[in-house]
Amino acid sequence: MGTFFANAQNVTRKWFVIDAAGKPVGRVAVEVAKILRGKHKPTFTPHVDTGDHVVIVNASKCVLTGNSKSMELIYRHSGFPGGLRSITRGEFLEKQPVRAVTRVVRGMLPHNKLGDAMINKLKVYAGPDHKQEAQKPEELKI
Repeated sequence: MGTFFANAQNVTRKWFVIDAAGKPVGRVAVEVAKILRGKHKPTFTPHVDTGDHVVIVNASKCVLTGNSKSMELIYRHSGFPGGLRSITRGEFLEKQPVRAVTRVVRGMLPHNKLGDAMINKLKVYAGPDHKQEAQKPEELKI
């Protein structure tokens, strides 16, 4: 009896759809990160991408809870002197909901090549329609 380690040959992937309308961004992101990582499976292996594909719809209808979260600043830098730019988390969610939700989920995954492979299995849409009907995704309640 040895310890089971998953590898690329014995990983089966499923598709899930999550409706994010009216739900807090962080709570949706936690569940999505678990599924992308594969922690919901008994065959979870930390150094292998065993996760499933996730489609998030209605990202524009996500909410931020608490006053401080909507006023929290997000920074980026152009690389040039004086190139520091900032935007509040609430504005970012209103203007670019797809990038905002993806950014939150990305922060909950490993920051290495494995995390890059996991984030590629995430599809986010601002509205209720998505292009992954052919994969017959299961709806997941949060």
